[in-house]
Amino acid sequence: MKYAVVMAAGKGTRMKSELPKVLYPVLDRPMIEYVLDALEQAGVDKIFVVVGYRSDLVRATLTHRQNLEFVEQTEQLGTGHAVMTCQEKLKRHQESVMVVAGDCPMIQVDSIRKLFEAYQQEPRPTCILGTAHKDDPVGLGRILRDESGEFRGIIEEKDATPEQKRITEVNMSYYVFHTPDLLEALTHLRTDNAQKEYYITDTPAIMLSQGKRVVALPVLKPIESLGINTVEEAKIVEEAMNSRLAGKHQEGLGIRKTT
Repeated sequence: MKYAVVMAAGKGTRMKSELPKVLYPVLDRPMIEYVLDALEQAGVDKIFVVVGYRSDLVRATLTHRQNLEFVEQTEQLGTGHAVMTCQEKLKRHQESVMVVAGDCPMIQVDSIRKLFEAYQQEPRPTCILGTAHKDDPVGLGRILRDESGEFRGIIEEKDATPEQKRITEVNMSYYVFHTPDLLEALTHLRTDNAQKEYYITDTPAIMLSQGKRVVALPVLKPIESLGINTVEEAKIVEEAMNSRLAGKHQEGLGIRKTT
């Protein structure tokens, strides 16, 4: 069985709205609906939605979905902490679990399927990061590889050397984990960072240090990096979504654009 954890506890203070961030509308639908649609269409059997700010509203909005279970994050102590709140729900699960954010409505079904398929390959990895190549990777964590091409870490832009900043492969914060290994790695997370939070991005390095296999797979499309943190970014995502919908519609009808 395939599980997923969707992080959906944030307020989204820059959205200029009292709504929980994941309920901010994109083309008249809460943005989290696109994430949940993609996970379901990719064959995920069970989805845990981590809620926090105005959790009652998130629950009520998603009450029509059958395969969801809500987990309360009473304190927002980082992405790693969000996954920690699901430990009790995951502890009997011996297969794969995907971890994604609820504010990435451009997530693609095909990308999710490819990540889960890669998990089934032998030797089976303990963690797969979905990555993408971007012409303009500013602001995103770069993927570090050794001479043989194996994943060796993530370097955040603020910590990167000029040479590392020229790397175009970036972390997109889509993960598929072997669940028992994820739960073990969570016990090693620390808050010795500027935000004093637990980061899920630290888990691949922990797993590498334990001699486990971590794979960075560049199968994601650059458009999937269009997350939403501001009203302006929401408009950009809507424009991109409209373009994709128009293209699919015209392609299906055999219509070509005219100038």
